[in-house]
Amino acid sequence: MAPWRHQQVHEHLVESSQHDLEQVQADEIKAKTQNGTLWMAFAIWVPTRLWMGGVVSPKRDMELIQSLADKVRQMALCRPLLLAVDGLASYVSAFRDAFRSKFPRQDGETGRCKMVSWSDIYIVQVVKQRVEGVLNVERRIVQGAKNMIENLIQKTQGKGVINTAFIERLNATFRQRIAPLARRSRNLAQQTETLVAGMYLVGCFYNFCDLHHSLRLKLSVGSFGYRWVQRTPAIAAKLTDHQWTPTELLHFTVPPPRWTMPSQRGRPSAAILKLAQHWAV
Repeated sequence: MAPWRHQQVHEHLVESSQHDLEQVQADEIKAKTQNGTLWMAFAIWVPTRLWMGGVVSPKRDMELIQSLADKVRQMALCRPLLLAVDGLASYVSAFRDAFRSKFPRQDGETGRCKMVSWSDIYIVQVVKQRVEGVLNVERRIVQGAKNMIENLIQKTQGKGVINTAFIERLNATFRQRIAPLARRSRNLAQQTETLVAGMYLVGCFYNFCDLHHSLRLKLSVGSFGYRWVQRTPAIAAKLTDHQWTPTELLHFTVPPPRWTMPSQRGRPSAAILKLAQHWAV
């Protein structure tokens, strides 16, 4: 199935670049459809509040979580990174598997390259359980040193403890804007494709069109004092320099991929050489 328009926009503008993420939070929510339930897994880049993408699956299984982890890995530079998730054990295995790189073979060695885990990946879990009406919150350090985790939290949040508050707020935004995601609602999505298209549409509007109060900057205006400069997640992530209007987003055109010469046996024809001279220079 071909990707939806706003999925192409998101993949071109957001997922095609790599950044020093510092802290990422991930979570999953349940969606209601006429054919049963679906699971949607999201990830947020905490310092910029940028929605990094989502994955939709009929099951809350390893395949769903691994697909989300691979998206995060695709956008991450090899820098210290804090990954905050809930108590689902699949997250730990998925992120450990995703954040590995191939170690080049030495001279004379054969076979597959050895996979080496990134050294500065820190994984924490927030496990919430309600017992007799009382909510108990357990914060676990699964991987990494406590002092480094505290430094990353201080750098990306300013204050606070191990938490998943940012992804939970993002989940609330999607629940508010997509009716089948509401906890108590009779609105059902008819098709999975409709839900996927709505997810990317809402995600693009959130990233590029919505001003985020926590991202505003205090700008000094000389003797006149100061004023607040409002920013969207995309501005904070340096993906754009202004707040997009809905019209600008809806009319954005993804450029076609770079043309490459088709592979063929023998010498290329004069027509192919002419095309290569025109488009592949």
